[in-house]
Amino acid sequence: ARFVLHHCDWGALATLSTQEGLRGHPFANIFSLSDGPPGPFGGSGVPYLYLTDMEISVQDLEVNSNASLTVSLAQTPFCKKHGYDPQNPLCAHIIFCGSIVKVNDSEAGLAKKALFSRHPEMESWPKDHNWFFAKFNITNIWVLDYFGGLKIVTPEEYYSVKP
Repeated sequence: ARFVLHHCDWGALATLSTQEGLRGHPFANIFSLSDGPPGPFGGSGVPYLYLTDMEISVQDLEVNSNASLTVSLAQTPFCKKHGYDPQNPLCAHIIFCGSIVKVNDSEAGLAKKALFSRHPEMESWPKDHNWFFAKFNITNIWVLDYFGGLKIVTPEEYYSVKP
């Protein structure tokens, strides 16, 4: 799970919609993310995001901060290289459940370094959008990396390993 997250630059974040016509329905949206600078030892395992209240999924999160986040090796060259369809379990994907929280001042520097090292364009995004750093607070993890069903990984297990 740590390996997959660290090698993905974006994920599908699902919220419960608050938008007219979709209220209460699942709503998935793509977000750039990072758990740390690229490289073998750069990942903290914490998915950081750069968000604005103008974004519709963030508006959903203001009402209900619970969400799920999916990342997959299909986002990297790995699956194509091995001839795996993105739905093939050997093209591993991870589903995180938890909540989105704004990072505090002491963690903002870490989040900034993690995100801007992978997504340098973010630094020039419009200042009047009031961007802020947030993290995905992981409570449950499901790993699909082989045939036979999901594996459940606890956050404690997840954070105890390096990618």
